[in-house]
Amino acid sequence: MKRYWLLGMLALLAFPCAAQQIMYANLKELVEERGDTVTILKIEKRARNRIYLMGGADYRITAGDNPGLCRYLKSRCYAVRIDTALYVNCRKMRYKRYRFGQWYAPAMWIKEKIYYCAQPVGQAATSTATPADATKLGGEVGDAIAASGLALARVYYELNPETGRSEFVGKDKMKELLEGSPQLQEALDKETSESAEVILKYLKQLK
Repeated sequence: MKRYWLLGMLALLAFPCAAQQIMYANLKELVEERGDTVTILKIEKRARNRIYLMGGADYRITAGDNPGLCRYLKSRCYAVRIDTALYVNCRKMRYKRYRFGQWYAPAMWIKEKIYYCAQPVGQAATSTATPADATKLGGEVGDAIAASGLALARVYYELNPETGRSEFVGKDKMKELLEGSPQLQEALDKETSESAEVILKYLKQLK
């Protein structure tokens, strides 16, 4: 009897389990975890040279040979969950009056807020990431230099599920989130960057 049970378990393990894939049409569906389950999504990490030349977020999500669903994913879908990984559509995200371009950014839930990793936009987010020469130039030339220098840079934003608004997570915001943890706040003060890599270390402490 035990032998048959063992063979049955081995047979089940021989077939890989399909990843759970859920598409959310809007923020309300994401908050309520009420989306559409599918099985044909493909996620692709975009090459650095493509991001540099064309801009946009780090991940491309498609639906194989289904052009209608591909168009939906690109322009209308709000977010996608694949197993435990969450991705938000940057076309749906805003930071003040700024947009992030196309494709998907990795995100995570922490204490009822969503934190996603995207390109720096706006004066507040680019204050520590903009190349020094770009600040000395004005007009279209300065904007072009700044844009090229920031294409691969990443920072974190906090998305408020109640308002749908995003807030840049720099050192000041991170210190607020770390209230009650003086040692972490002291360590944060010593950091010289507000990049996603730095901020992520402290966001993980909030989980």
